[in-house]
Amino acid sequence: MDQPMNKITVKFQEDRHETKVLEGDFKGMHLLDVVEDNGMHLSSNCGAVCACSTCHIYVEEGMDSLAEISDREEDFIDRAIDPTLESRLGCQCKLLDGDAEIVLTVPDQSLIISHEH
Repeated sequence: MDQPMNKITVKFQEDRHETKVLEGDFKGMHLLDVVEDNGMHLSSNCGAVCACSTCHIYVEEGMDSLAEISDREEDFIDRAIDPTLESRLGCQCKLLDGDAEIVLTVPDQSLIISHEH
């Protein structure tokens, strides 16, 4: 039997970063960890405890394969730069499905205080 395989496409608003496609079994992981574990940076000033909005991302496809948004996460998304209906916090987006295909965009992080280049 084949092992479940997620496909996660990571796009960036900043031109200096190229789109990356990640494939692997990421079920149970948060998108923040998947991105960081694969050599990309996503700010997380609060240490991934849902106490800021610096890991703000846009989930363009695959929202149904992620844990539901909590009231707390919604409150912090409202504080993010340019939130939309596709906005989530990477530290709260836990993959529930082993065969999910996710497309996400990382907003321009250069406007975030303490952003690492």
